Amino acid sequence: MRSLRPRTIFIARHGETDWNRLGRFQGRTDVPLNEAGRAQARALAERLAPFRIGAVVASDLSRARQTAQIVAEMLSLPFVHVEPDLRERGYGVFEGLTREECVARYPEAWEAYPRSEPPLAEPRVEVLQRFTRGLRRIVETVALDEPRLLVVSHGAAMRTFLEGAIGMSVPPVPNTGAYEVVHDGRAFVEARLVESPLR
Repeated sequence: MRSLRPRTIFIARHGETDWNRLGRFQGRTDVPLNEAGRAQARALAERLAPFRIGAVVASDLSRARQTAQIVAEMLSLPFVHVEPDLRERGYGVFEGLTREECVARYPEAWEAYPRSEPPLAEPRVEVLQRFTRGLRRIVETVALDEPRLLVVSHGAAMRTFLEGAIGMSVPPVPNTGAYEVVHDGRAFVEARLVESPLR
């Protein structure tokens, strides 16, 4: 791989949706932000303002795009790119269900989760591959004159990337939780939690 300029990428989870509030697995289902999620996006912009981010990128799902648009508008930044490879993991038969509904409808699958994939779910290895591919594409093509970018994505996809590519142990990511990831010009080499999200 060719060597590139070192970059810092802030990867943030989108704001809250009604499905988040109800505890439903969203996965690839396109659920928009609710009012609390829009407020969280505004708070995320305030938290990230000191880092002098140069451009904003998002998953193609509306909850991520809306979060990115709010941050970009508040910080007077260009919203430069939508990247489908940064979308959330597909949860198969669990998608759209609460945990209680998963227990009732798929008790054996729930008992095995998360050690085993839910039926029809996107395998973690595929999530890691596509998420890493999407981030590499951003590093190689998006706002190359900007050393710092914000990427708005999704909790499970973020955890899969941070654990698989960086080797971190990552707890569930709250809405608008954010990590700072360093690309040294050749690979993603380290990451750290930016700060706990405002409540």
